[in-house]
Amino acid sequence: MTESPKPQSLKEVMEHLNTPEVKGKTLSARDKQARTVARLVLVQALYQMELTGQGVETIVREFSDFRFDGDLEGEPLGEGDIDFFSDGLRTVVKEQSTIDRNIAERLAAGWRLDRIDTTLRAILRSGAWELGFRKDIGKEVVINEYVEIAKAFFGETEAKFVNGALDGIARDVR
Repeated sequence: MTESPKPQSLKEVMEHLNTPEVKGKTLSARDKQARTVARLVLVQALYQMELTGQGVETIVREFSDFRFDGDLEGEPLGEGDIDFFSDGLRTVVKEQSTIDRNIAERLAAGWRLDRIDTTLRAILRSGAWELGFRKDIGKEVVINEYVEIAKAFFGETEAKFVNGALDGIARDVR
């Protein structure tokens, strides 16, 4: 059995995701960075909502007011796309049953969504939201972004799982 490589740091993930060959071509570099920040913050917000039971508007306010000004491993996070983040969080909550059903269809037989790690579940819900409800964003961009976010939190195994699940969801909803 080989040992999984150590997950990348969040800073390395952000740098990787903001290289031109990885990102779509329709946004400026600044807008791409803002979207990446919004995706990362969206995953964090979904995680916090699940753990605390706080409502969506409370989380939108808290994250808009305080989290976008935060840092990432000692480096400023950068300006985030607050509208993108807010739309994502509200839609994931409103459409959670549809989003969860799309994810569940991609799980191995006998697995339930509630058995998946909370952070991984937040990553999958975020990616499934974009694939299903933001068809203006290329599926390759969405999948790549969330695979890289998974690498920041986990190892290669989980990143491959996210890749496979989101790729399957993309085929189902697009």
